[in-house]
Amino acid sequence: MTLDPQHASEPLRFLVTGGAGFIGSALVRHLIAQTRHEVLVVDALTYAGNIANLTPVADDPRYRFRQADIRDGDAMEKAFAEFDPDIVMHLAAESHVDRSIDGPMDFIDTNIVGTAVLLQAALRHYGTLAEPRRTRFRFHHISTDEVFGSLGATGHFSESTPYDPRSPYSASKAGSDHLVRAWHHTYGLPILLTNCSNNYGPYHFPEKLIPLVILNAIEGKPLPVYGKGENIRDWLYVEDHARALALVAESGRPGETYAIGGHNERRNIDVVETICAILDRVRPDPQGPHGRLITFVADRPGHDARYAIDAAKIESELGWQPAESFETGLEKTVRWYLDNEDWWSAIRSGHYRGERLGLHGRS
Repeated sequence: MTLDPQHASEPLRFLVTGGAGFIGSALVRHLIAQTRHEVLVVDALTYAGNIANLTPVADDPRYRFRQADIRDGDAMEKAFAEFDPDIVMHLAAESHVDRSIDGPMDFIDTNIVGTAVLLQAALRHYGTLAEPRRTRFRFHHISTDEVFGSLGATGHFSESTPYDPRSPYSASKAGSDHLVRAWHHTYGLPILLTNCSNNYGPYHFPEKLIPLVILNAIEGKPLPVYGKGENIRDWLYVEDHARALALVAESGRPGETYAIGGHNERRNIDVVETICAILDRVRPDPQGPHGRLITFVADRPGHDARYAIDAAKIESELGWQPAESFETGLEKTVRWYLDNEDWWSAIRSGHYRGERLGLHGRS
């Protein structure tokens, strides 16, 4: 059953795994700034988990943080027992396709085994709840459109699209999706599942296309574009995604899946050229237009041609719409990186400097 508006507006206790990551931290910042809910972030703080992403909410009394790994059953049991959540938002995952090519077993371990451990902890917690909290409880699993494989020139992914993952990353996320549905059908755990398109925005770890291109351009380094740059993605501003996730958690129907997309299909080369154009306008380079730095490199093994989301269900059932166009969202993103050098320079000077990943699968 869907939460009624009265229940949806009541303060709830959100346990957010992976809440120090890119999408997770955007969700946490939204929950603290725009709702009355309490939030416990559970994050192992691996390379892409950054506690600085949560600085804007760090002093809020409704926010708590626990460093723990979702694969640690005892730690998960303790987190559930002490925080006593109403909603679990599961975002903890290994998430970069190129890294999955270099080290697939890390993705199997975290995304599949870790999800199973978390589901067991959530199921035990759910069994302890009395009404009305039992009716309100949700396990919301946040997934990706990459589980559906690759589209041709036409068509869109929807909630009924068959699974066809093509990389170790997408296969591991597909496996976790299936586990979540199995815990719902077998054990009655009230679940929600969302599959989103490519996110972009502030606090994005600079191994992904948009932040990597922005920072390389700022530093005058080559802007790597895989193949001919013809691969197409549907881009979703991360703060629009955070709003959608909170809305699904509060008002979605248990057992249902919701596809979340930004209505912003762009070729990779167009994304890179748009970033260059924004930087040429807001921070010109004395050496010349930023487009001179574009460098075409060998394509990623098994690179999916096109992703696109049909978000009609979440729009019609829950009333969600993205607030940002690709142009407005991308300009906000570029300006955020220009204004927050302290955040990204710590990453660039440390364990990740923008080097090419994902070549181990190439013969």
